[in-house]
Amino acid sequence: MTDDGKKIIPPMKPMSCAKSWLQERSRKTFKKKILHKRLPILRWLPKYNGADAVGDLVAGITVGLTVIPQALAYSGIAGLPAAYGLYGSFLGCFVYIFLGSCKDVPVGPSAIVALLTFQVAQGSWQKSVLLCLLCGMVEMLMGLFGLGFLIDFVSGPVSSGFTSAVSLIILTSQVKNILGISAKGTTFVEIWTQIIHNIKDIRAPDTILGITCIVVLLIMRLLPSCKVGPKEPNLRTKTQNIINKLIWIIGTSRNAILVIVCCVMGVLLHSYNDGTPFKVIGYIPQGLPSFALPPIHLNVNQTITGKEESFLDMVRGMGSGLIVIPLISLMENIAICKAFANGKPVDASQELIAIGAANIANSFVQGFPGTGALSRGAVNNASGVRTPLSNIYSGALVILSLIFFTPYFYYIPNATLAAIIIAAVVFMVEVKVVKPMWRAKKSDLVPGLVTFVACLVLPLEMGILIGVGLNVIFILYSAARPKLSVDVLTSPGGTEYLMITPDRCIIFPSVDYVRNLVNKQSLRNNIPVVIDASHIYGADFTAATVIESLLRDFASRHQLIFFYNLKPSICNLFESLSPTEFVVYYQEQQLDELLKERDYRQSKTDGTAAATAIALTV
Repeated sequence: MTDDGKKIIPPMKPMSCAKSWLQERSRKTFKKKILHKRLPILRWLPKYNGADAVGDLVAGITVGLTVIPQALAYSGIAGLPAAYGLYGSFLGCFVYIFLGSCKDVPVGPSAIVALLTFQVAQGSWQKSVLLCLLCGMVEMLMGLFGLGFLIDFVSGPVSSGFTSAVSLIILTSQVKNILGISAKGTTFVEIWTQIIHNIKDIRAPDTILGITCIVVLLIMRLLPSCKVGPKEPNLRTKTQNIINKLIWIIGTSRNAILVIVCCVMGVLLHSYNDGTPFKVIGYIPQGLPSFALPPIHLNVNQTITGKEESFLDMVRGMGSGLIVIPLISLMENIAICKAFANGKPVDASQELIAIGAANIANSFVQGFPGTGALSRGAVNNASGVRTPLSNIYSGALVILSLIFFTPYFYYIPNATLAAIIIAAVVFMVEVKVVKPMWRAKKSDLVPGLVTFVACLVLPLEMGILIGVGLNVIFILYSAARPKLSVDVLTSPGGTEYLMITPDRCIIFPSVDYVRNLVNKQSLRNNIPVVIDASHIYGADFTAATVIESLLRDFASRHQLIFFYNLKPSICNLFESLSPTEFVVYYQEQQLDELLKERDYRQSKTDGTAAATAIALTV
């Protein structure tokens, strides 16, 4: 401080400023509350006990038996060799243990994200791995900047339309493996066109095996709900409980059981001269993938067009997929969190950070983009999972399968993997939401139906963007056309007046509409008008200018207008631009006082109210 009391800021060197800033950021970042939020493992690990360990072990092994056949199957949806599904199913699990906020989320390949990966990367493993890295970085940045709220722009109808369309496309993409034919294409129409064109090449062994596997899976799906003994668990004997547990394990592990049985059948029927009677997935490299940076350059032999592609060319070709895949991944992940949260809040931004870090890690072991899968999440929850540490056991099972069992995966039939996918996604078609949506609000069917059709005809990222865009247009239209209730009421002093009540805030898209309606109703009734502003919680400069014009309209025809219960902040905004008298009152009895001050008289002729205002202040 100087002698006269002025504050002096001492000169600081740039390095000192940087050091001071880093110290301040470190102090704020490493607070206990922030650390527990960004590293959820710090919340539950100190309380970890033996019961938690047993629950996580059982759940992890059960999910591991589910994720291995699914990973092999979902690789086919992504247009990649089966090994890449396993590569993306272990390292991300370990990362999620530290950053994940939901105990029920098992990170790995999912059917929807696999299909999006195929449409973006076109079956190139190099592009798929790079896409995994870039999507992980986008998810990480979105989480760090708190952009998890973006998922709120994907409404229920749009989500249902998208999920149903994806389910049909995935189902369609696996029909060719059931029939044993080839059918290329990325959209629903393209794939079915190819299937019809090549239907003459159908293979009977594949078809019989595929249909049989679908029937077996659908029957085994019912097993977990079958119980032996009384309905109340406490009334069952120990033997009945053991039998029920075995039935549940068999039903839950149906995919793994079916793969093992069909793999053994493939080994037994294999002939060195003729091979197997049905198509098999073929050779899978044994051992763990090498830890390496994702490919950032493609030579002429690695591209579909035969032209060399640089890193920028590869990124440019991915287009909107770099935004759509992270959003859909978050949508799937949050669906699991909300389904098993028991009313607890879900931190969407933290989940973005977790799956983003998992995808970044997976990209260094040649994995393609993944997220939490709802089917595996349900298995995880039903198995009694306690913490995210269950991921370590499912990831370890994947590692063991890569090291020891990949030679035997050679004999797994393609039709079996296709049956696993079909039996899973057929229940994702959300037909059941149409009836309640029709009863509740028919207009909500429009964005859902448009999204459904667009996703079937166009690439998926375009379909979801069209659905979201249409939904935003509906929201903007609703904001631009507020509902106004109009009532002719009588004041405590016996004077009739017109009460007009907007049901929402007045902002620039809706102000002209509101002004026209108010003028129309006031001319029709020709009595004092009161605008009930109880629901007006916000306004802008454009609204203030239109209110000023509305006041001029009323002043020009000597008709009274008042505002009732207007919030002070909005009142100040309107007054700043209104040269005419702007009157606001907050109690009903004040209306008669305002009318008396303006020497208002009301007379009735032939049953019609005719009113005049004397000495209206302008």
